[in-house]
Amino acid sequence: MPPTAPGPILRRRRLGTELRRLREQAGLTGDQVIERIGWASASKLSRLENGRSRPDPDDVGVLLDLYGAGDEQRAELLAITHEAGDMRGWLRNFPVMTEQQRGFAELEAGCSEISEYNPVLVPGLLQTPGYARHRIISAARVAEQAGDPEGGEDPENQVRARQARQSLLNRPDAPRYTVVLEEAALGRRAGPPEVLHEQLVHLCELAMLPNVTLHLLLRDTRVGDWYLPPTAFSVYRFADPLDPETLAIEGGFTDVMSTEVNTLNRYKVVFEWLCSAALSASDTLSWLIEATGRPDTAVEPTVAFGPATAPTQRRRDSGRLTTDR
Repeated sequence: MPPTAPGPILRRRRLGTELRRLREQAGLTGDQVIERIGWASASKLSRLENGRSRPDPDDVGVLLDLYGAGDEQRAELLAITHEAGDMRGWLRNFPVMTEQQRGFAELEAGCSEISEYNPVLVPGLLQTPGYARHRIISAARVAEQAGDPEGGEDPENQVRARQARQSLLNRPDAPRYTVVLEEAALGRRAGPPEVLHEQLVHLCELAMLPNVTLHLLLRDTRVGDWYLPPTAFSVYRFADPLDPETLAIEGGFTDVMSTEVNTLNRYKVVFEWLCSAALSASDTLSWLIEATGRPDTAVEPTVAFGPATAPTQRRRDSGRLTTDR
């Protein structure tokens, strides 16, 4: 089972946020801090505050002294510093984890809620081994032809790594997982009929989990004022409210992570639009069950197949995204 505690990357972001807040409370600029403690470069403090470097406990201790942190706060932040630097210990929970999957596994650890959208693929947490294998091998062909030396990871290791991440959804304290799935992800271009059939059956099973909500977005459905989401993205919320809400933008060959509030809020609005436009959870399950019974398995255009009922409108709840199951 994946760890329930946040991963080192999230711990670094939390530590950076707290150190920045303490510096500002002390009325100090970054340049003043560097001058007082004698560090050679201002970039060292910047990397710490932005969660981009492995923190040294001694460095953090010097900053806490300068900022006048209390004993309780000091103990908490030094514990977070240790967790932020223990990458090797954290990875023991994922013996087959690949570099490509690690960033997402770290975000998913300690999550209380995940909201996810992908315009062309079944998201990784929902993929069967067969569907994942086709995605991984086809991407490896691109890397091979581009002469990318990093594209040589064993596909079977990558499949196992993805399966290790998926066990997150079945643990006792599993996060609430809401997905908007595009119809195109299950079309004929996605894989052979037997692979698609297995994927459809798997989605039906997952849709019945109490913590999983699937919404299917039919290919001709209008979103908002003719809005077209350009990229896949995920929003992660954590059990500890002081851990920063995080956005992951998936670009196929590169991923971008952000905790910037204005950017996060835009994607949360887009996700709510997508949920409102998509089929309800119950209609999505009916659609998937009907799709598994088609002789050729592959999904046809909606005009010829699948319920096209109007989506049930979703609501906001205290600024948090909510969906009607």
